[in-house]
Amino acid sequence: MRASRLLSVLLLLQTRGRMTAQQLADELGVSVRTVYRDVEALHASGVPLYGEAGHEGGYRLVDGYRTRLTGMTEKEAQALFLAGLPGPAAQLGLGALAAAAELKIEAALPPDLREGSRYVRDHFHLDAPGWYHDGDQVPHLPALAGAVWNKLVIDVRYRRWREPYEVERTLEPYGLVLKAGKWYLVARSGDSLRTYRVNQILDLRVTERAFDRPEGFDLAAHWRAHLKDFRARLVQGHAVVRLSPAGVERAGEVMSSAVIEAISSGVTGSDGWVTATVPIESLTHAQTEFLKLGAEAEVLEPPALRDKLVATARAMAALYAT
Repeated sequence: MRASRLLSVLLLLQTRGRMTAQQLADELGVSVRTVYRDVEALHASGVPLYGEAGHEGGYRLVDGYRTRLTGMTEKEAQALFLAGLPGPAAQLGLGALAAAAELKIEAALPPDLREGSRYVRDHFHLDAPGWYHDGDQVPHLPALAGAVWNKLVIDVRYRRWREPYEVERTLEPYGLVLKAGKWYLVARSGDSLRTYRVNQILDLRVTERAFDRPEGFDLAAHWRAHLKDFRARLVQGHAVVRLSPAGVERAGEVMSSAVIEAISSGVTGSDGWVTATVPIESLTHAQTEFLKLGAEAEVLEPPALRDKLVATARAMAALYAT
């Protein structure tokens, strides 16, 4: 642990130039006293660094000195692909490894490329979750990730949407997927591959039984096929709707891509309203979705959906009238 920290001190000074003991302590998450001891150890080992007193002081390496101890560990390399997603990396228990990997890459770059990488990092930030969701609470994720990596069978108690609401399953975890800030597990249950929401796992036990993941299994390809099938199964019918110009604009913010695409192919009348046939899920789901548009949208068909919206509008008018 200390050897890794000493290397981090060296790489920080190499990449950032002069740094105070407090800055190093903040970066490494240790005390200033620990930094003093680490600097003394580096100096005793022959590293040409020195300290400068005063307001503009700090520690720095002799000009021209560069360490070649930038080799990445296996675990740091595994964490590298999450370097742009610090939140998910931390959820997986790889936050420190991702930070160490990023630091080593930065140290290995020549000065001009290093400045370019800093410029990109300072001007572009990726925030995976949606606007109205901060991501899942996933206490079992680190253990689950370990089971995925080591190909170990897991026993879970899982909460699902239909009765019985809590079930127990023995799963072979093939992979984890992060979608819009939410974690999903692709796992084999019996003879079929299924998808599970990680935050619905109530209890998890990693067994010592190993399993064989199929040779050539492509997690990304499987997920794309799963999404395609999921979206196809969602469509249970169609509705004919009229939308005002404001309704069209609002639909672009709150409706699914399939609905937005259908609206864009609609017919615009002389009054500026667009009439379009759009895909819908259940009548209840469609009712909720079109209520988001308020009086800027009118459902013409099917009659059952129109009746549900009329009943809701009347109930709301009666409620507010009182």
